[in-house]
Amino acid sequence: MTDVKSAELVFICFMLLHGFVATLNCTSPTPESLFAAFEKNLFPKKLLRPVTNFSSPTNITISITVVGILGVDEKSQTLSTLLWQVIEWDIEELSWDEEECGTKLVSVHREKLWVPDVHIAEFMEEDNSPQTPYVYLYNTGHVYDDKPIRVVSSCRLVIYTFPFDIQNCSLTFGSYLHFATDIRMIQGTTSEEILKESQDVLETNGEWDLEGISVAPFTLTLDEGSYSEIVYYIILRRRPTLYVVNLLIPSCFLITVDLFSFLLPPHSVDRSSFKMTLILGYTVFLLIMNDLLPVTGETTPLINVFFSISLALMVASLLETVCITNIQYSSSQYSAVPHWIDVLVLQYLAVVVCFPRKKNSNQTTFFSNPYTRAQNSSITNISAFHLQRVSGDTPPAKPQPTPLDPALEELRKLSRDLVAIRFQMDKHFQGSNTMSEWQMVGTVIDRLLFGLYIIFIIASFITIICIWIQTN
Repeated sequence: MTDVKSAELVFICFMLLHGFVATLNCTSPTPESLFAAFEKNLFPKKLLRPVTNFSSPTNITISITVVGILGVDEKSQTLSTLLWQVIEWDIEELSWDEEECGTKLVSVHREKLWVPDVHIAEFMEEDNSPQTPYVYLYNTGHVYDDKPIRVVSSCRLVIYTFPFDIQNCSLTFGSYLHFATDIRMIQGTTSEEILKESQDVLETNGEWDLEGISVAPFTLTLDEGSYSEIVYYIILRRRPTLYVVNLLIPSCFLITVDLFSFLLPPHSVDRSSFKMTLILGYTVFLLIMNDLLPVTGETTPLINVFFSISLALMVASLLETVCITNIQYSSSQYSAVPHWIDVLVLQYLAVVVCFPRKKNSNQTTFFSNPYTRAQNSSITNISAFHLQRVSGDTPPAKPQPTPLDPALEELRKLSRDLVAIRFQMDKHFQGSNTMSEWQMVGTVIDRLLFGLYIIFIIASFITIICIWIQTN
C-alpha cells in the first residue's frame, strides 16, 4: 500500500513539474460550470499549439467526402467541387470527468480554440461556402471539425479523347505554415470508404461520373524544411451521350450523305451545287455546336481533328466535282493527256481503284472500191484545194484540165468529196479519243476519292467505338 501511494506521489510531482493539467474541475454538472473551467484553463491558450512539448508534432487526421461536382472548365483548366472536410486533432492538456461536468461532448466556437491552418494547395479561388462557426470538443481533448468547402482547384485536363475522356485531378491537403515537425497529416478513412460514401451522396450536373478516389501521403521537401501533406486523387469520367447525340451522329449523317453523292452522275446532275449545299450546312452545324467543344491551348481533341478532316474531304470532293464537270463538257478542246498523268492515273491509280484502263481504238478507213485503189495516188495528192472546195472557200485559179468523159469527171469529184469527209471524220475520232482519256482520268480520280471517303468513315467509326469501349 505504501508503495502505491509513493508511486502516485511521484506521478503527481512529475505532472506538476511538466505543467500538465490532467482534468478540468467542474463545480457542478452544468454548462456554466464547464465553460467557466474552459475560460480559466483552455481559452487563454488558443494562440499556442496544444502540446506539452514543442518537439512533439500535432497529428491532424483528415478525411473528405465529395458531395458535388459543380463543373470542369477546360479553358481555365479548373475543377469545381463541393466537399465535406473532416479534421480531427487532440488537445494534449485537456480532459474532464463526464460525470462531474455532466457531458462528454460539447460544441465550442472555433475562434476560442487553436485550429490548424490546413489548406488545399490547388486552390484557385476564395472559398465562399457557408461558414460553420463551431467544432465538437470531447472530454478526452479530441476536437472534431466538420465543415463544407467549395473548392475551385487547378487540374491538368487531358481532353484528347473528348468526349470519352477520363480526368484525374488532385487535391493536396497540408499546413500552410507549419513544418512536418509541428504538424503531421494523417489519413482518416480509406479510399474505398470515401468513394462509397461519396457516390451515395454525390450530386452532379449530369455530365461527370465519380469513377474513383485514391489517397496517398506526401512529403513536400523544400530548403527551409519539409511539409506533411495528404493527396486525394479524384478520378472523373465524362458522360459522352450528350456529345455523341449532338455532335458525332449529325456529323456522320452529313458525311454519309456526301459519300452517297458520288453516286450522282456529274454529266446529268449538278452535283457541285449539291455538295456546296452540304458544305454550307456542315459549316453552320459546326458554328452552332462550337460552344459544346472544349477550348484549350495544350492539346487538340481528337473530335476536332475528325471535324476538320470531314470538312477537308467535303471541300476536296467539291473541287474534284468541279474538275470532273469541266472535263465532261470541255475535254474536247484539250490537248492529249500528258504522259505522266497517263502513267500515274490511268495505269497505277486505275489498278488501285479496280478500274481497268480501256484500250484506245485506232480509226482506220478501208477502201473497197477497186477504182479508188487504182486512183490512190491521185487521192493522196489532194490537198487544201479540195478541202477548201468542200468548206465553200474559193480555191485559187488552176489551169483548165483536158476535157474528159462527164461520168469520169463526176466520179473524181465524188472521190475528192469522200476524202475530205474522211479527213474530217479522222479528226473527229482523234478528238473523241482525247476526250475519252480525259473523262477516264476524271472517273479514276472520282472513284479514288470515293474510296478515301469510305476508308475515313470506317476508320473513324472503329476509332470512336474502341475509345468508347475502352473508357467504359
